[in-house]
Amino acid sequence: LMCLASLPSYAAVSANVSFATDYIWRGMTQSDGPAISGGFDYETDGGFYAGIWGSNVNFNDTGVGSELDYYFGYGFEVGGIGVDLGYVAFDYPKNKENLDFEEVVIGLSMGDFGYTYALGQDGAADYSEISYGIGPVGISYGVYDDMGDNLLISYGFTCGAYDCGIAYSDFSDDGYGGDEDALVFSMSASF
Repeated sequence: LMCLASLPSYAAVSANVSFATDYIWRGMTQSDGPAISGGFDYETDGGFYAGIWGSNVNFNDTGVGSELDYYFGYGFEVGGIGVDLGYVAFDYPKNKENLDFEEVVIGLSMGDFGYTYALGQDGAADYSEISYGIGPVGISYGVYDDMGDNLLISYGFTCGAYDCGIAYSDFSDDGYGGDEDALVFSMSASF
């Protein structure tokens, strides 16, 4: 906390907390039921950001009970196109297997359209996604190499002082572990 007090005035630190009826990531359940997640973010006016985020997870019999993600990146704009270059480390502190992996991510956005490509490191699978948002409705379609593809349709709204959402997710398996679909409600707050 003492370090935060000495940050330059052009930097911001924020926190977030969320509850969801299921933690869905790239179309696949990560919690197999309710999930509580939260994190801290640091961002400068110059476009640099870094943060940490965590959630409970449940991968059946692997002994994994939590996920911690560490990330940093730089966002900027070129000719009306938003560009985000980042790095993410996915860490499962209590894993019995080696589930940890890393990605180098590039995101492009123009108006309501977005494209993300995540390059898996050290043998991790690559992921690509296109998205479109119009008002409170969002639609995305992603392909996770050697695992499957997913479709997400979401609707965001406010519930009093909180941000809420309802989303439908559909995952089509490519031999990873089975097709999945889910209807998820979430409620979150940022500070």
